[in-house]
Amino acid sequence: MVDLIGQYHQIKSEIDEAIYQVLESARFIKGPEVAALEESLSDYLDAENVITCANGTDALQIALMALDLKPGDEVIVPAFTYVATAEVIALLNLKPVMVDVDPKTFNVRAKDIEKEITPATKAIVPVHLFGQSADMEDIHDLAKKNNVYVIEDNAQAIGAQYTFKDEKTKSTGTMGHIGCVSFFPSKNLGCFGDGGALMTGDKNLADKIRMIANHGQVKKYHHDIVGCNSRLDTLQAAVLLVKLRYLDRYNEARQFVAGAYDKAFRSLDGIKTPQRLNRSTHVFHQYTLIVENGKRDDLQQYLADAGIPSMIYYPIPLYRQKAFEHYYKGSPLPVTEKLCASVLSLPIHTEMDQSTLDYIIERVTSFFKI
Repeated sequence: MVDLIGQYHQIKSEIDEAIYQVLESARFIKGPEVAALEESLSDYLDAENVITCANGTDALQIALMALDLKPGDEVIVPAFTYVATAEVIALLNLKPVMVDVDPKTFNVRAKDIEKEITPATKAIVPVHLFGQSADMEDIHDLAKKNNVYVIEDNAQAIGAQYTFKDEKTKSTGTMGHIGCVSFFPSKNLGCFGDGGALMTGDKNLADKIRMIANHGQVKKYHHDIVGCNSRLDTLQAAVLLVKLRYLDRYNEARQFVAGAYDKAFRSLDGIKTPQRLNRSTHVFHQYTLIVENGKRDDLQQYLADAGIPSMIYYPIPLYRQKAFEHYYKGSPLPVTEKLCASVLSLPIHTEMDQSTLDYIIERVTSFFKI
């Protein structure tokens, strides 16, 4: 699905030098590369405050902790997403409220969120799934109307841009009260292990986030609040500083592959290609088809037999997971149910050569002509 070895070899000399400099300094925790990465991400995203942490899941947890939510408070999340989005909510004794998503973009919509807002609702967590933004202007207006927080789960869409009605453009992760990003190795901007970051335009929130991620302290051994230990290693920051310089190029490479897939598959009966929100760019963390007529699993096996990997993101709705089934008592959500039964993601990465791309296209096309 991704070629991390090929990507590394393209920038090997820069990566090796960056790692060497950290090894020579032995500043493995809070070395200068960490602060440099935060500043570089702030510039890239046009975000006022960036705070790195150990991983994307920690970023979500720290964001919720920073907002002083109380046990039993409700937080609205899409039912079609990775478990981490809801996991941290439950971990903090909050209540995840799961809603359906747009059948075209797979992202949560304001109109579906609005149905579930109650006096106990304190936050909304829109997920910018697969690489494009949720429709944030509508979500922002709804949140403001109901006086609730917005935490953006931007684990999959770093580098995507959203345009508001007034034609102002913002990066995903910078439109809510807090944005969260993951640097898991397979992400568009990935390190060589785990890593994450939070973004916020609120200086007070930023200061609190830093405290929480550092055991609740500003001054060593003086713990003003209960926090956690969530740091980005200096080695990972050094890797990310190099790869950040290539992020736009990486995203363009993904967009090229997506365009080729679109052109090849658009006229095929039995599949639907990914649709784009007209206000958002798409950086294609995943290229996800809808395979109709119950043939998804057959297509996946057909591709596997041809040596082509594919993945199902995600096969089970959050509310059907054993860990979360007691949070949801409503009827099955129709769009989420359909997507879980029909989506299939194809390889899409920065190092894909034309022959590999042509081979994948030929095999997918041939399946629907059998």
